Amino acid sequence: MIISASFRTDIPAFYGEWFLRRLEAGHCLVKNPYDGKPFSVSLRREHVDGFFFWTKNLGPFAKKLEILKTRGYPFIVSYSITGYPRELERSVVSAEKAIDHLRRVAGDFGSRRAVWRYDPILITSLTDFDFHRRNFDRLARDLAGSTDEVVVSFAEMYRKTKRHLFTAAEKFHFSWEDPSDDQKREFLIELAQIAQARGLKFSLCAQRQYLSREINDAVCIDVQRLSDVAGLSIHGTKPGHRGKRCGCYQSRDIGVYNSCLHGCAYCYAVESREQAREFYQRHDATAESLASGDCLNEPLFPCNRQLSFSM
Repeated sequence: MIISASFRTDIPAFYGEWFLRRLEAGHCLVKNPYDGKPFSVSLRREHVDGFFFWTKNLGPFAKKLEILKTRGYPFIVSYSITGYPRELERSVVSAEKAIDHLRRVAGDFGSRRAVWRYDPILITSLTDFDFHRRNFDRLARDLAGSTDEVVVSFAEMYRKTKRHLFTAAEKFHFSWEDPSDDQKREFLIELAQIAQARGLKFSLCAQRQYLSREINDAVCIDVQRLSDVAGLSIHGTKPGHRGKRCGCYQSRDIGVYNSCLHGCAYCYAVESREQAREFYQRHDATAESLASGDCLNEPLFPCNRQLSFSM
């Protein structure tokens, strides 16, 4: 079984203590996002093929990776590094620190464990196409050698994404757009050429309508990459959590929505930042589920913890 931790929230940035406690316990409970019913997920080494971590700030979690390695768990870090202005990413670690984090992953554990994500690509008056050309090339230059792949996607305009963007645009006085399919295809080819010039494989996540000869279909939950870092053959089953939209293998996600504190203007996983703050403040790191009492139909216990960010 492959564990995803997590595309629903940022466990390495905010919930690393809970994760380590659940690893020691050998299991966790996960709330089904559709019907709300909890189910148990084993985290014992004999049941786990490996972990895929998704994050925008690995700083608080870095030492826990060594624990995973010592205990024999293979893992991959998918690190979103965009270098966007604060109007779009209010609490995300700086690009410079994020680059340093990913370099350390490559240096300590090998570059196959490190994947750079440049997503979502968001076109605004603050981040127009020219911004992305310069920004992507700068980041690709700085990350070359620390990873062998960059995964990209254009922002998906979900209902929550649009609502957050309208709110942020009004507050910070910028405009945004969803480019045409032709614009996206042409621009992705440009970025692919930049990536290839820097020695990076260029992959597109769950937007197969824009694939071309220059652009690979992303496999974010990738059993081949996991097999490489594990040193043995790992078998997986398709399709993954997004069905036929992507090339991922099946995994079990242990995160929960409405719990990420990054406050990104394009967020799809949080109804409001206030709701995420309340979740964090009431979160019980000793609970079986990241969702704590919400999942177990019992009260949440305040942890009296102040928010802290490793910037």
